[in-house]
Amino acid sequence: MDTRIRPRSQHTTRHIVTEPRGGGDDVPSKSRNRFGRNLTAAIGVGLLLAAVVAASLFIVKAVFVAFVVVAVSVAVIELSRALRPAGVRLPLLPLLAGVVGMLVGAYVGETHALVAALGLTALAVCVGRLPGGREGFVRDVTAGLFVALYVPFLAAFAMLLLREEDGPLRVVVFVAVAVASDIGGYAAGVLFGRHKLAPTISPGKTWEGLAGSTLCCLVAGVAGVVFLLHGSWWAGLVVGAVATVTATLGDLVESMLKRDIGIKDMGSLLPGHGGVMDRLDSLLPTAVVSWLVLSLLVPVG
Repeated sequence: MDTRIRPRSQHTTRHIVTEPRGGGDDVPSKSRNRFGRNLTAAIGVGLLLAAVVAASLFIVKAVFVAFVVVAVSVAVIELSRALRPAGVRLPLLPLLAGVVGMLVGAYVGETHALVAALGLTALAVCVGRLPGGREGFVRDVTAGLFVALYVPFLAAFAMLLLREEDGPLRVVVFVAVAVASDIGGYAAGVLFGRHKLAPTISPGKTWEGLAGSTLCCLVAGVAGVVFLLHGSWWAGLVVGAVATVTATLGDLVESMLKRDIGIKDMGSLLPGHGGVMDRLDSLLPTAVVSWLVLSLLVPVG
């Protein structure tokens, strides 16, 4: 059960409301009451997303690039809408242009193109906010730069993974360890969770859940690196270990962001999951460390 904090207004006090985590639907079910979400919908959507990702990865790489561009654009739009009640007005068009520039640039031109696209996006965010006047300018530009770094820039490291000769398999390993962290933490937390990990940030997270995340990440890392990339088992352990840290921290960062602005989910596009941004929270930071560790420890095959 997640806790939603309603934003403060001039005439109302802050209320704490407990609600089940999920995509916002109100379908009562035993599975939802027990597991904190509409589990059937969550599994169905997860399998559909996995099928789309797999098909796009192994048919044409450019199709996967387009899929990621769409997903990240939706996530940026969700963040823009979520920040509006807090008075933040993001310059959305420059940010969406930056999504395309950073993701496509990373895939086509590697790291130097990614850095150039980030710089141009930062400039475009500043210029795009000028017509809104001086009131709130620093606030909105700062939020825009945060979103540019947090979402498309981090996502672009998946494109750097993809551009390698065995890129699709590297992306599979990266996604597998991040998903393993979510599944392992969720299952262990539901079955054995007793001791809160970060109660003021994410009340549902437990130390037992973290242990489940760690175990599943290590198994997924070793299996993926050894059987898909033909690397060493210890490199897989490193991938799994760092993914445990980044996936957990990514989830906590988004939880803190949502609690600060007073929402439960970033959106409701994905039943049982919430919004697209709610699925990217652990993937984004994991993309960076996966690219770094795999580049250093696992030769391209």
